Amino acid sequence: MTTRISRRTVLGGLVASGFAQAGFAQSALAPDSSLRPTTRAGDLLKTYQPPLSQLVTQANLPGKVSVQVADVKTGLVLESHNPLRALPPASVAKALTACYALDVLGPDYRFTTRLLATGPVTDGILEGDVILAGGGDPTLDTDALTSIAKRFREEAGVSEVTGKFLIWDGALPALSGIDAEQPDQVGYNPGISGLNLNYNRVHFEWIRNGSDYDVSMDARSATLRPAVRSARMRIEPRKYPIYTYADAGTYDNWTVARAALGKSGARWLPVRKPALYTAEVFQTLARSNGIVLKTPEKIDVLPDGTSDLVTFQSEPLSVVLRDMLKYSTNITAECIGMTATTARTGAVTSLKASAAEMNAWAKEVLGMSSPSLEDHSGLGDDSRISARDMVKALIAARETLAIKPLLKEHPLRSEDRSILEDHPVKVSAKTGTLNFVSGLGGYIDLPDGTELAFAFFSADLPRRDALSRDERERPPGGRTYSARSRNLQQRLLARWGILYNG
Repeated sequence: MTTRISRRTVLGGLVASGFAQAGFAQSALAPDSSLRPTTRAGDLLKTYQPPLSQLVTQANLPGKVSVQVADVKTGLVLESHNPLRALPPASVAKALTACYALDVLGPDYRFTTRLLATGPVTDGILEGDVILAGGGDPTLDTDALTSIAKRFREEAGVSEVTGKFLIWDGALPALSGIDAEQPDQVGYNPGISGLNLNYNRVHFEWIRNGSDYDVSMDARSATLRPAVRSARMRIEPRKYPIYTYADAGTYDNWTVARAALGKSGARWLPVRKPALYTAEVFQTLARSNGIVLKTPEKIDVLPDGTSDLVTFQSEPLSVVLRDMLKYSTNITAECIGMTATTARTGAVTSLKASAAEMNAWAKEVLGMSSPSLEDHSGLGDDSRISARDMVKALIAARETLAIKPLLKEHPLRSEDRSILEDHPVKVSAKTGTLNFVSGLGGYIDLPDGTELAFAFFSADLPRRDALSRDERERPPGGRTYSARSRNLQQRLLARWGILYNG
């Protein structure tokens, strides 16, 4: 068979992969006409690039690497390096979670948050309790809660509530965080429950005022900044640790080192008590609509005989998943995964149990051999997937689930990380990054119409395991490791674009 590779494809691939610096570009790009090698892989491999194992060695990437690429249509494995080695997938795991949710819940599924009443509404007076009942929506924000409060007054016709203000978050297990080994202050590891708000983060801001600081904690959205007391901050005269956290029962108790603040600044902190946080903000928003609610009380079971006052639905699951894959939001992955498990089994007892159910599903539906995830986001240290299993899953999902259109476009880049505009090779993929862990998995569309599925995982686990809890937010050497791993990923993408464009 004769293979035709255009000069543009070769040039783009070689520039992206950095092989011009290695001396390959001069010999490869000398001809003015299109190149016509006589074999598909063998001669190209010798002419343009070293063996895959040599590329991995040249990357000078400490630890282990697992790689595989295959033809989507035929399933034929085209190239691999230690494909059976199981490594942490980091956020590449979210691609599997998306497949799980699409199969179990369907792309049109919507999360529902409800405002319920235990009694009738007469002349604007609710003669009974009002219940804010969460449906596990990870995307509910202050603007959405504002809409619910407004509809409470205008559509339900309520101006007064005689009974209690109750909150129910039992749609999902209540968790204080996703991964207990993360630093207290990182916003990507919040608490989770059936009632969530603003991705369960609170906005902490400080401004120096003379010899002191003005500090605020609020549930800000695009348009509003309601102050909260369910998360509180105190400045302490110290240098380290920068942050401390303590569970104060009805609120999150934070302290921050004065020496770390400077003139002004802000950051998002995780919320550990999301139901109480959501309830407090709703109480404030209801008051702004003229409705005074009592101090919120949690209930474990929804009472019988309630009526719906207001229902609020999220965007369709396909939209929620696209945003999750784009922004890699951990809370979204966990809420979606546990919701799918609830729909599949009738109940979910813990995050780990839900992940185990997803592992079983992946074997059954995607034909994976031994997926071992401990959560749905990839944040946990003990999750493991091999490149071979991930490629197998991607090929199966491509045929049965609409996952590919939801993945973010992953442009090819040069060695200096500049995007190569109008490159003929198109990549749709999910990235994954933890400290000394890097992953990439998805699909490659070649100019001739060939479609590939690939997975890349790398990890320096001894170095990761040696980190203290405080070092995990910005570990020494972490950026260098990530940059080397990303560069190797780009070289591989460019390589495959050259070798397998028929």
